[in-house]
Amino acid sequence: MGRKGQLIVALDIGTTKICVIIGEASESGIDIVGLGSHPSEGLRKGVVVNIDSTMESIRKAIEEAELMSGCRIKSVFTGISGGHVKSFNSYGIVAVRGSEVDEMDVKRAIEAAKAIAIPLDREVLHTLPQYYLVDDQDGVKDPIGMSGVRLEVKVHIITGAVTSIQNIIKSVNGVGLDINEIILESLAASDAVLSPDERDLGVALVDIGGGTTDVAVFSEGSIKHTAVLPLGGSYVTNDIAVGLRTPMAEAERVKIKFGCAYTPMIPQDEMIEVPSVGGREPRRISRQVLGGIIEPRMDEILNLVCREIVKSGYEERLAAGIVLTGGTALLEGVAELSERIFNMPVRRGIPLGVGGLTEVVKSPLYATGVGLLFHGSRIQSGGGSAYRKSEGNLFGGMIRKISRWSKELF
Repeated sequence: MGRKGQLIVALDIGTTKICVIIGEASESGIDIVGLGSHPSEGLRKGVVVNIDSTMESIRKAIEEAELMSGCRIKSVFTGISGGHVKSFNSYGIVAVRGSEVDEMDVKRAIEAAKAIAIPLDREVLHTLPQYYLVDDQDGVKDPIGMSGVRLEVKVHIITGAVTSIQNIIKSVNGVGLDINEIILESLAASDAVLSPDERDLGVALVDIGGGTTDVAVFSEGSIKHTAVLPLGGSYVTNDIAVGLRTPMAEAERVKIKFGCAYTPMIPQDEMIEVPSVGGREPRRISRQVLGGIIEPRMDEILNLVCREIVKSGYEERLAAGIVLTGGTALLEGVAELSERIFNMPVRRGIPLGVGGLTEVVKSPLYATGVGLLFHGSRIQSGGGSAYRKSEGNLFGGMIRKISRWSKELF
């Protein structure tokens, strides 16, 4: 209401928090005009396990964002994560119909790469071209207009479980919202925190959330590998709650306020106060003890990420190093521990390139939400989806059908 530019709304459905960011398209890009956040209830490891609880959390985050912006939200771009997300590479080859490669040839090549057997319980989320070959010329980024008789394409295909996708759609439709598109969260976050130079040189984005850790490897300007690990910051919180015998809420507070993932950074004589359970008196412990609980779990998560990067085959080609984002990236000492494990440069990824209420979203916590805004802005300005190239994708039809069914139910 009263807004001049077109509104774009991002809905980040996380395991520990649900975040809504409202952006307004402007001449200079996107201005942040509203933000709402609410603790997430109803998700486990990035997957919806209770639709009613998830709907309630979404509703409260939406109300907060609407109140801040003075706008009414009707549709959203939303992210997806979880251990059910799987990816692989594929090739497609077609004959060029004329003397030059045109847009239809490119679409046919991508469709040929997608023509593989996918289980009925899975759906293609994204088909991402990595590079093209025109006859024997490889490494082509945009083949349109080139002369040749054969066009090949290598694509990265990302799939998700149909039921997990359906539950997200039902949860969003249940609060009266339409879904414009569903995007893998690590791809969205990469839009917000990675520079074109980093993508060209080679970089791994590691988004450490509450219930999952998302990995996306880029090289030569395109995506090479994606993975979702079912571990995140909530496991650190649980370890603290068990190890220090304190309630989960207090364990989270202690983690945020005093936590450090790299014990050499903690002063030997520093003490902290930890609340007890059952009305017992709070206890004073060394901060080194807290670090001794956090570091092994973070070490485990980062070593699993390292194994995933090695699996991609690009561990020797990441000249730009590692970019950490997500809420757990705020934990003190994570960057230092990561540098020791990965043996390469590490930095925290903070969303850039937005105007308006920039201070509100200037944190790794909001990388996915801001990235969803960038993606939505490209779609609404007619630039097309960077993550779903092929026409007639069954996924779009599935969203429309499930949205219609959900509205009938709710």
